[in-house]
This record gives sequence, C-alpha cells and structure tokens, in this order.
Amino acid sequence: MDLITMSGRELQRIEVLSEVVAKKRTERSAAAVLGISTRQTRRLLTAYRDSGGAALIHKARGRASNNHLIAGVREYAMAIVRSKYADFGPTLASEMLLEKDELKVSRETLRKWMIEEGLWLSRRQRRSFHQPRLRRERYGELIQIDGSEHRWFEQRGEPCTLLVFIDDATSQLMQLSFVPSESTDTYFEALRGYLERHGCPVAFYSDKHTVFRVNRPDAKGGSGMTQFGRALAELNIEIMCANSSQAKGRVERANRTLQDRLVKELRLAGACDMESGNALLPGFLDRFNKRFAIPAASAENLHRKLNVPSSRLNDILCHREQRYVGAQLTFHYGRRQIILNRSELSEELAGKYVEVYDFSDRPLEVRWKGHSLPYRVFDKEQRVNQSAIVENKRLGHALAIVKAQQDITRPTKVMTNSQKGGYKKRGRKVYGPDYYEKSLPAQAAVEMPV
Repeated sequence: MDLITMSGRELQRIEVLSEVVAKKRTERSAAAVLGISTRQTRRLLTAYRDSGGAALIHKARGRASNNHLIAGVREYAMAIVRSKYADFGPTLASEMLLEKDELKVSRETLRKWMIEEGLWLSRRQRRSFHQPRLRRERYGELIQIDGSEHRWFEQRGEPCTLLVFIDDATSQLMQLSFVPSESTDTYFEALRGYLERHGCPVAFYSDKHTVFRVNRPDAKGGSGMTQFGRALAELNIEIMCANSSQAKGRVERANRTLQDRLVKELRLAGACDMESGNALLPGFLDRFNKRFAIPAASAENLHRKLNVPSSRLNDILCHREQRYVGAQLTFHYGRRQIILNRSELSEELAGKYVEVYDFSDRPLEVRWKGHSLPYRVFDKEQRVNQSAIVENKRLGHALAIVKAQQDITRPTKVMTNSQKGGYKKRGRKVYGPDYYEKSLPAQAAVEMPV
C-alpha cells in the first residue's frame, strides 16, 4: 500500500468536503471556511466524490518547476565562481557570469548556491558583536569627546557641529559648545572651558579624527603628535583613540539623545544661530544631568586642579611649530614668508630654529628662548593654490569659507603690453573731400609803430 503525503491545507479540504458530502455543511459555508469561491468548491467536491482524497493533492507535486535549470548548471556555475569570482558578491558574480561566460543565473539563485557552498555569508552571518565595556568607576577618570554635525537649528539657521564632553563613569555632560566644524582651534576653546570649570581629568577618549591622531605613520613633518595631543601632553592629560564607534558608545548615544531633545528646546527658545544656542547650553546641561546622570561606583573625584596661569594656558592652547631661519632671516609659515627685523638678537638666528605661536584671537608671534621677535610678513600672491585635503566633517564649513572669499575677491584684470607701456588710444583721423582743418580763433590786430 502506497503512502500519500498531504499538506495541512489539503487535509482541511478533505475534512470540510466530507461534511458537505454528509450534508452537515452547505457548499457556501464550505467555500467560506476554505477561502475559495463556491464554483471552485463544487469542482473540488466533484473530484472528491469521484477519486477520493487523492484528487485534492496538487497536480504539480513531485514535478520539476517549469523554470528549473538543467542538470549540471549548478556544478558548472559554482566551478566558475570558485576559480574566477570567489571574492565577488552574488549580484556582481551573476553579472560577470552573464557578461563573461554567457551563463544566465539569477542573482538570488546564485546567492543561495554560494551560501550553501560557503562562498558567501548572509547579512545575519556577517553581523559583528561588540563585547560591552563596563563603566569606569571614578568621576573624571575617562572623558569621552566627540563632535556631532547636525542641523541643530533646523531651517532657522545653518547646520553646525556640537562638541560634546561626557564623563564615562556617570554619563554626565561636562561641556557643550556649538562650533562651525571640528577643528583644532574649536577643540582648544572647548578644552579651555572644560579645564576652567572642572579641572584636568585623567584621560580623554576620542575617535581617530586628525585633530587627535596622526593617521599617517610615515608622515615626514612633525613629531608624530597633533597640536591637540601636544597641548594635552603639556597639561599631563592622556588622549586615547577608540577603534570603533561602538567603543565610545556613551557619547554616541548622548549625541542621538541631544539631536532629539536639544533641537526641540532650541526651537521653543527661538534660537537660530550658534551665539544664541551657546547662551542656552548651560541651562540645558544642568537639566540634562539631573535627568540622566547617575552616581559613580566610587565617590572619588580624579580631576586635578589646573595649576597653570592664564598666560601660560594661552601659550599651550595654540598652534606651535618650529621653523628654520635662513641666511636672509626669513622662513615660511602658512604660505607666507616671515621676515625677521634685523637686530642684535635676530642676526644670530641664521641657521637656527625659532618657535611660531599661532593664536586664534591675536596676531602671530615668533619666539626664541622666550624672547618675542619683531617681524614683517611678505604675502606671496598665488594664482593657483595647492589642493587642500578637507575631511568630510569639515567640508560644509570649508565650502562656506571658500564661498565668502569668492564673493569678496574681484576678478583679475589682465593688462596688455601696450597698456603696461602707457599707451593711450586716440580717436581715428579720416581725411576725405569734406575734411577741413580747424583754424585757431582769430586774434585782434595790433598796430605796430613804424
């Protein structure tokens, strides 16, 4: 006796049609239960009466699909993929099979084959899991810093960046500041506010932005340390960079919360620029910490008092670089030529290095062993500037600066050689039949004595 395998739907049809045959149910009721039309119910009922339950089995069961590939296509396709397209994705591999090998296999079919053969991992299999990291136990031990570029003022103002400092142990916001973009100068200003308010923490935790880390190990210039890193080293504060955004997830999640709550509070307050936004941040920061900050596991505060005078702090939080002084007492800095004024001190500096202090709020200073050297600047006018490297986070701010410069700069007027020599164009003289020379006005006759 042969066994017949039936699906649950087919078994339900047998049960319902048996009730119709036994006159326990009407055809219309059976159609409603089976979810088919009354006409289809009559067809199934006729087949069931003639051939029994076997007539309700789908006729395509056990037969190959009309669109199935012939035997051997899978083996041939996978042999080509292993030899030529082993590191290709299913979509690209399907395109290459059709273009290069004239073998048409659908993308999803090839994806299924590659997964079964171990040549491709599904999205679920490619997921990476990050081990959770426990909070630091003491307040001020680790401060996570990051910049969040967002349209904070919605359509009322231009997009900008919010610098966020958050304590790892308590999730307390330590410093907030609206700036045009992430740069060394903006981080210097935010760091100054942090130090004056809280003191010096043990370490900062950031991403691999070029403000914090020299990403080129083969960089020829510099000491392998950024200006921000040099300033932290002088303040005896450590800087560490996370290998992934999940590693500094506390500040990332805080950014997401701020992009919801802070945007709405700025809207209610009517703030539309960075100046008004920064004025509202202290009050928002206090309310946010009361709502979300938690106590640290240890009551110890690891912040150290800032024992640096204001003048010394200004010299730390600025760009400082060394430049070689040539025989003519000149050196280059920022596409400008700096010429030292001649004096007894400066004349001895040929062949030596001086230190350049580039402040954000005051003119450049040139120093040597603590002595400030007077200088003058010779700015070379360049027709073509070297292509600048601009990161994605600073692109909007950089384009705004370029646009402002283009609006101010006037087009260069090119002079011809004749104009350089002082030639002035005169009106053209035409001599024709009607030409007459203009005579000078007649003067009165003067009687001469004989």
